[in-house]
Amino acid sequence: MHRRTLASLSPFLIAAVTLLTACGGSSHGGPTITLYNGQHEQTTAALVTAFEKQTGITVHVRSGDEATLGNQILQEGESSPADVFYTENTPVLEALRERGLLAPVPPPTLAAVPSRYDSAQGEWVGVSARASALVYNASQIKPSQLPSSILELAEPKWKGKVGFAPSETDFQPLITSIVKLDGAATAERWLKGLQANGKLYPDNETVVAQVNNGESAVGLINHYYWYRLRAELGQGGMRSALHYYAPGDPGDLVNVSGAAVLKSSSHRAAAQAFLAFLVSRAGQETIAHSHSYEYPLRPGVSPASGLRPFAQLKPAPLTPAELGDGSEALALEQKLGLL
Repeated sequence: MHRRTLASLSPFLIAAVTLLTACGGSSHGGPTITLYNGQHEQTTAALVTAFEKQTGITVHVRSGDEATLGNQILQEGESSPADVFYTENTPVLEALRERGLLAPVPPPTLAAVPSRYDSAQGEWVGVSARASALVYNASQIKPSQLPSSILELAEPKWKGKVGFAPSETDFQPLITSIVKLDGAATAERWLKGLQANGKLYPDNETVVAQVNNGESAVGLINHYYWYRLRAELGQGGMRSALHYYAPGDPGDLVNVSGAAVLKSSSHRAAAQAFLAFLVSRAGQETIAHSHSYEYPLRPGVSPASGLRPFAQLKPAPLTPAELGDGSEALALEQKLGLL
């Protein structure tokens, strides 16, 4: 590896790659790791390409829904071929951590991002963030009519106007946030009201597209879905805009994408090198420039231009670890027939 390339890597990643090289790893026949990928494929593809180029480690990617992949890891147990699990949201990582399936993340990797975005036990690392938001059709809704709290969307005046995707893993942290801040009874009443008022969609891409074309007046999404639609259609094709709830509201949530190494991995050094790359400056800049429109978590790395500054977000006072494994949210959705 060229010295110039090594200089761009974190100290832990340098050490990992050096160890692998000493064990026979190189860009010609080096080690291979298997990545179970629940993150958006275009983001992961950019990261994998950059990582392979810098380290010579080959990454075999198996992409799918993060909940499905998490359940697959649970079923595979110690026989899982996965070395790394990379997710859109942290509850599935917490579920695996609680079952003792994750390996400790080295302190230098954890230290690359603020500690509030890492596992409290040090078994997964936060990689990027997204803010929950309400997308609204600007021809149907005036800014003065928009709710300051997500709880208002359960009120009768929103009947027939709300689009949401209850099967998306992005939706469950919102339920958990309401449970944590306002109680389970409030969360259940909110879900019942939303169910009465809303139209169910299969995913967040559909939510933002249908609000943009006027089928629904408002929709519950994370911010980056709107930016991706704008990149696809151009500003001239946008009939919608984003609205953020009041600071500290349970709907004003920052969700974190995270990654972990499986305890059962037989390529532990290479797998940990991939985690180190995700939070290195090079990895975080790859995220910032990959059209994912997510917020890099490493201090000093700026997100894509046009995003609301990360420092201006004043989310609900909950860490990803406090959002837990999402089991209470899933139980509520199942109780009400939303899943």
